[in-house]
Amino acid sequence: MIEEHDYDDDEVEYYAIRPNKTQLKKDIAVLFELAEEMSELSAAQLNTLELPENIYKAVTEVSGMPHTGARKRLLKFIAGQLHKKIDVSPILEKLARIKSKSAHATREHHIAERWRDRLIAEGNNALSELFDEQLHADHQQLRQLLRNAQKEVEEGKPPKSSRLLYRYLKELFKVEGEPDDFDAEQEI
Repeated sequence: MIEEHDYDDDEVEYYAIRPNKTQLKKDIAVLFELAEEMSELSAAQLNTLELPENIYKAVTEVSGMPHTGARKRLLKFIAGQLHKKIDVSPILEKLARIKSKSAHATREHHIAERWRDRLIAEGNNALSELFDEQLHADHQQLRQLLRNAQKEVEEGKPPKSSRLLYRYLKELFKVEGEPDDFDAEQEI
């Protein structure tokens, strides 16, 4: 048998579910860090994030400010706007892509620098090894740049050809990485 209870509407207590303050503070802190990261981006990188106009203006304004209380208040404003108005997951994804491109560029820089130094130091042995790795390299141009760079080192001249060799190597390694960049853009 089922017991029947007489409930009066006056006796039922309703409780408001309020958000956890600690979690809200953590969320705002994450958004504050996001606002700081966005303030360090260049204008071109910032445009790729496709921010609402008021947030975009605030981020561009905060990027030129010194580290004072006003800057912190503006960053808090940006974090608050991000919290209330928009979904930040697409922004986080785009920011991660920007960071990975930056890491990739740094890696290319180090590779080109190491090869330049090695070519100048070892000469033809390193050059033949580079030709084996980079089949599409311009042999004549690389040999000429290497000869000029080695001559500059011997004579103690400013490293003009060494810089040109570095630029050529950087472009050479960038061409190798382009298909990956193209595939990543196709996924967008």
